Amino acid sequence: MKARIRVGCASAFWGDTSSAAAQLVEGGRLDYLVFDYLAEVTLSIMAGARMKDPGAGYATDFVDVLRPLLGEIARQKIRVVSNAGGVNPQACAAALQAACNAAGVPLKIAVLLGDDLQPQFQQLAARGIREMFNGAALPAHCVSTNAYLGAPGIVRALALGADVVITGRVVDSALVSAALVHEFGWSWQDYDKLAQAALAGHIIECGAQCTGGNFTDWREVPDYEHIGFPIVEVSADSHFIVSKPEGSGGLVTPLTVGEQLLYEIGDPRAYLLPDVICDFTRVRLVQQAANRVSVSGARGSAPTVQYKVCATYPDGFRCTASCLMAGIDAVAKARRVSQAILDKTTEMLRARGWPPYSEVSGELLGSEATYGPHGRRQDSREVVIKLAVRHPERQALLLFSREIAQAATGMAPGLTGILGGRPTVSPLIRLFSFLIDKNACTLSVHLDGQVHAVALPAPSALQAVAEDLQPPRPQGRAEANVPLVKLAVARSGDKGNHSNIGVMARHPEYLPWIAEALTPAVVVDWMGHVLDPLHGRVERWYLPGSHSLNFLLENALGGGGIASLRIDPQGKAFAQQLLEIQIPVPQQIADQLA
Repeated sequence: MKARIRVGCASAFWGDTSSAAAQLVEGGRLDYLVFDYLAEVTLSIMAGARMKDPGAGYATDFVDVLRPLLGEIARQKIRVVSNAGGVNPQACAAALQAACNAAGVPLKIAVLLGDDLQPQFQQLAARGIREMFNGAALPAHCVSTNAYLGAPGIVRALALGADVVITGRVVDSALVSAALVHEFGWSWQDYDKLAQAALAGHIIECGAQCTGGNFTDWREVPDYEHIGFPIVEVSADSHFIVSKPEGSGGLVTPLTVGEQLLYEIGDPRAYLLPDVICDFTRVRLVQQAANRVSVSGARGSAPTVQYKVCATYPDGFRCTASCLMAGIDAVAKARRVSQAILDKTTEMLRARGWPPYSEVSGELLGSEATYGPHGRRQDSREVVIKLAVRHPERQALLLFSREIAQAATGMAPGLTGILGGRPTVSPLIRLFSFLIDKNACTLSVHLDGQVHAVALPAPSALQAVAEDLQPPRPQGRAEANVPLVKLAVARSGDKGNHSNIGVMARHPEYLPWIAEALTPAVVVDWMGHVLDPLHGRVERWYLPGSHSLNFLLENALGGGGIASLRIDPQGKAFAQQLLEIQIPVPQQIADQLA
């Protein structure tokens, strides 16, 4: 058993840079290389591709990126784990095997199956399954239905000697935690170590987001062009260090890692995964050396006996058009033109006996539309009109798509034309999430023509959720206001139709003042323009280990990333908006920040 295992992540999503894998293989001194490709919308795209071509449905980028590196991966004995299989893992494995044969590199490729529940869809429908957030019934037709598997299947494949493990849908962090469980022989009941392993995977699963990408203090990050992709160096006691290849761009500090710690985790006391329930409230981040951050303190408890399943289903059609409006009073002209286009096409739908639009979204990009009532730019001389509409019938949106062009000659001056040409009409895909007993999934590893069953660990007794921690109250008197960005860094992202905003104090002494001012009620008021008027709410949690607060904005994304008509369907800019809020602090702190 090695004293330490080094794992690098070369992909955060399908479409990430093709340069990261070579960087990590050549300069990372790795034991494992992982690639994360899947999101709910990705699975629906892959499912559509497989319906047209039985050989499609996986991340082709994976094979293309690995092809020139196969020889070096074999020479260094780097093992590769990826969810690139999407909805067709066996086709992905066959394509990689062909690349290995062509290169003369004999790697053992294993495939993990069991997450795809689409073949069981009729049986699932008969169970009366309900959506886990809103209680809706399972739609009559779904294009993908995948359980979020954990690490045991990958561990089994590694134990069988696989050099490459290709999976379908597993939780992102399992790509890393499986490697650690296999290498160190950890028990499936050693929940604190499993929580640390899951945290290691969570920190690097989004690629360069922990090495300076998407970082609040972006001016401090050197060399975006060659940004380093992350490496975790994990010891047998589960403590780990986050770093990047020597000489690469980017930045690794407690703040860059801390933003990723908070990213999209919901309740930090109970981050639910198939193998462990994680408590990240006591996690500590310490700068060990330049671009090396030590991470410790995650705690774990027994997981539930269920998997989360995400299905995607078509819900009518969508069409999005963008036009540039320039010149005098551009904002006012754009508002009038936007409304005129919607009013005119609505009348045309009615005249044809068609129902009205199911949903419309009009945003003027350049007028600070994403800020809602906090926007300050109403005098811009150029804005982009973004109109998005939804309708149950494709024909209705083809009419919308054709009629926009008339605005260039029949409405306000300064409309330069439709950006990208006539907009296309596409199916609108929605997410449906539910829970299912783990025994409903039959897991198996396919390697060298053999099929190996995967047994799941025996369940343990569930433990109570960790205590509700409250931040310390500030001592002294607030005498001045400073923007939150002076006191903290922040990052936001999505969880279905919910958004997380993680806020990490730059110094521990700032946290009480941030917490005193940034209550859930204040966040509701500040971000009210994105919250659903009936079902929107905000929860807050305190993480003393990292001097952080985590906010969950429920029902804040207009239906979520794969269904929302908004320009920011995943809440990526929410943190940027919150960072402008004014925080009362003592004059001494204000003077330090001046």
